[in-house]
Amino acid sequence: MFRNQYDTDVTTWSPTGRLFQVEYAMEAVKQGSAAIGLRSRSHVVLASVNKAQSELSSHQRKIFKVDDHIGVAIAGLTADGRVLSRYMRSESINHSFTYESPLPVGRLVVRLADKAQVCTQRSWKRPYGVGLLVGGLDESGAHLYYNCPSGNYFEYQAFAIGSRSQAAKTYLERRFESFNESSREDLIKDAILAIRETLQGETLKSSLCTVSVLGVDEPFHFLDQESIQKVIDTFEKVPEEEEDGGEAEAEAAAAPAEQGGAGDQDVAPMEM
Repeated sequence: MFRNQYDTDVTTWSPTGRLFQVEYAMEAVKQGSAAIGLRSRSHVVLASVNKAQSELSSHQRKIFKVDDHIGVAIAGLTADGRVLSRYMRSESINHSFTYESPLPVGRLVVRLADKAQVCTQRSWKRPYGVGLLVGGLDESGAHLYYNCPSGNYFEYQAFAIGSRSQAAKTYLERRFESFNESSREDLIKDAILAIRETLQGETLKSSLCTVSVLGVDEPFHFLDQESIQKVIDTFEKVPEEEEDGGEAEAEAAAAPAEQGGAGDQDVAPMEM
């Protein structure tokens, strides 16, 4: 995707004031599988889509534990995300060892943004091609940040990144005003529903998504597939019940016709 002579180096400005290499890194985030984050007053939920490269391979992890009070979900180049999550883990351990207290989420996000920004002004480096949703809990409450490859960071109530994330954003924008007072279970349900929006008609199953949660008196941990499937069943079975009711009405209406007689034998059976 060659534009012009201004996109061959990350330190070269275009006449319009743009750094194309940084924009290409931000585009790489949009190509990754979707990741979603939500927060309330007391909990943070991170969720991601499990997308395998082929039917013969397993999916790559998109959510990583940083500390008991911090987790991160990534979209984009997974290798870059793995390196940055290791850096975050190291910073958190060093802070805990030095000060004997958990590292505040905002301070870790600033250090991560500074590390990403350095790569936008060194000719021998390239920007990290990954976006990170950093969720955590500290003395000031629950937080959710998005770190961009450009070195910018933003705090959100809820956010989605990755491929087809716009559908999830639309869902979250309709619901975000209630997230602050939401319970843990409601947050998990909204995260899974937002994941479903990114699948574009594909049936949602517990094997297609990963969900993690952290909160007050609840260290960061992953939900098992059985727990995720129970949540999915609460809203996936409703259409099936409606369909069953419709089929029962159709059978009741067809019963008098079957008693009626001979002309029904010429009708072709319905395909299953």
